[in-house]
Amino acid sequence: MTQVRAVRVHTLGGPEVLQVDQLELPDPGPGQVRLRHTAVGINFIDTYHRSGLYPLPALPHGIGQEAAGVVEALGPSVTELAVGDRVAYAAAGGAGAYATARNFPAERLIPLPEGISDEVAAAVLLKGMTAEMLIRRVYPVQAGMTVLLHAAAGGVGLLAAQWLAHLGATVIGTVSSDAKAELARAHGCHHPIVYTREPFVPRVRELTGGKGVPVVFDSVGKTTFMDSLDCLTPRGMYVGFGNASGKPEPFDMGLLAQKGSLYLTRPTLFTYVQAREELLASAAAVFDVIARGAVKVEINQRWPLEQAADAHRALEARATTGASLLIPG
Repeated sequence: MTQVRAVRVHTLGGPEVLQVDQLELPDPGPGQVRLRHTAVGINFIDTYHRSGLYPLPALPHGIGQEAAGVVEALGPSVTELAVGDRVAYAAAGGAGAYATARNFPAERLIPLPEGISDEVAAAVLLKGMTAEMLIRRVYPVQAGMTVLLHAAAGGVGLLAAQWLAHLGATVIGTVSSDAKAELARAHGCHHPIVYTREPFVPRVRELTGGKGVPVVFDSVGKTTFMDSLDCLTPRGMYVGFGNASGKPEPFDMGLLAQKGSLYLTRPTLFTYVQAREELLASAAAVFDVIARGAVKVEINQRWPLEQAADAHRALEARATTGASLLIPG
């Protein structure tokens, strides 16, 4: 048994429901390792699990989808890892990353290359693999395309904008302030639109000569959904991957036909990295663009584990940019 500190949810609600518990961690079971966390990623999906928007099976439950750390002990039948290995994970193993240590399935862990620090891995893996999924597999973006990226100064947004620019795409991005517009521009967004000052649909149409864009990547949801459809070319695709403003309202599917035979998809990273080979390939692609300098990781906020509630408040108030971390200590 090992003593750990873990942030858990005993009742659904706002950031105040996050509670630090002292727990006994048993020895790792078959196929597991005990992983001591050195850095924990904070993602918007964590707020959905806390509030119940995306309900987890039972209360109380852990929270957090992403972390990096060091292997401290091996369970039976684990042969591909060794004590002392640096590893990371994202979108696997169930919620529970907000902790000093946990037992974790070895087959879902990603070995870290020499040039990738624990903090960078914890900051980038979930958001980076999400960006990889979106722009390379959900809608393979080609050089010369123009795309619309909502929340271009957010965690996924800053990574996706850089990667899209690296691929040779022109990036139109929505942001909430002039400061975020400058940040997005510095990270590959060619045309930031401050949506609090001007509606984005006419601006997108203006920037594309009236044609619209072939794809919209949207993590905002309710407040951007319908207008995003009006930004698409005929047979364009709306890719929704988050609900920062809430779930979009139900709509008549006939609208997709009326607006130009549009496509709509709601991918999750988990289904795109279910197979181990897909998981490792996606992570390798993320690490490769970082190693080559095409994508730079901005870690702009850090909190100790005990201040997880403060981190969630900042995230939901749109007061963060780039990546945020909890440091277990």
